[in-house]
Amino acid sequence: MIDTPYYHCISRCVRRDFLCGEDKVTGKSFEHRRQWIEDKLFALSDVFSIDICAYAVMSNHTYLVLFVDEQQAKAWSVDEVLNRWHQLFKGTLLTQHYCRGDKLIDSLYNIVMETVEVYRQRLMDISWFMRLLNESIARKANIEDNCTGRFWEGRFKSQALLDEAALAACMAYVDLNPVRANIAKTPEDSAYTSIKKRVEKVKTAEQPQKLLPFIGNPRKDMPKGLPFELIDYLELIEITGRCIREDKKGDIDENQPILHTRLSISPENWLTLTKEFRMLFHGAIGHSEVLSDCCEHRGLKRQKMLLTVRNYSPSS
Repeated sequence: MIDTPYYHCISRCVRRDFLCGEDKVTGKSFEHRRQWIEDKLFALSDVFSIDICAYAVMSNHTYLVLFVDEQQAKAWSVDEVLNRWHQLFKGTLLTQHYCRGDKLIDSLYNIVMETVEVYRQRLMDISWFMRLLNESIARKANIEDNCTGRFWEGRFKSQALLDEAALAACMAYVDLNPVRANIAKTPEDSAYTSIKKRVEKVKTAEQPQKLLPFIGNPRKDMPKGLPFELIDYLELIEITGRCIREDKKGDIDENQPILHTRLSISPENWLTLTKEFRMLFHGAIGHSEVLSDCCEHRGLKRQKMLLTVRNYSPSS
């Protein structure tokens, strides 16, 4: 049983290597590695039953907010599971025989069915998703640098996002990272981020196909998607990005026109969010009731789960 389908995942480079920018010692640019991350991220999402809510590829970090679609994975046929897994790995001799249409005796057929269930679980597992993402980038970087050894700090870190407030706060934190780091002046200028892709599509009143769409406020028989209005999220991003913080390098300049004016977007297509998410919250995040339920499921003490979103105020 899972407590939530939403997770915040963070990976960090371990050595003096970068995913973007220029190495001041060698003068070498690593900007192209950000494209590696973005391309692989989308490719894996097409195969896994995992959708991308938000992402930001920074100088030596990647931040992701992922949605695990367990219902979709459980609905896949045997052929669908094997076809997807075989895009990532060769599988076994038996799964290959099955996919070719070879007739299998009952005992071998049963082994294939057991293997399919293992693959099905892996295709909705964020650990497998992050492993394939990070290992592929590490291999390419090591080849390019002509070296061996670790590229990433270690296993990725993850946080469970237990309710809509936690989800919205985390997505905004991720989307505003380049602005806070003073890498970009505005969200729409933030290269290799989900917010840039969303804003580009807002201009044409569309949503990016590669990202989990916003489908409006919670209601009965909701379709798959983020439980917010796109306009509300964009407003949250804009307002939060304009908040000046003394401990951060950047923010949206007060002289910048508001986002929908900058992009000639009608007020109907507009959205926004939060800051300093990772520093404030650790472990699972949500309001008191869902945190208590999560702790009960995991056998943890409530005190060890940090703050709830509703207990936090921007002045704290």
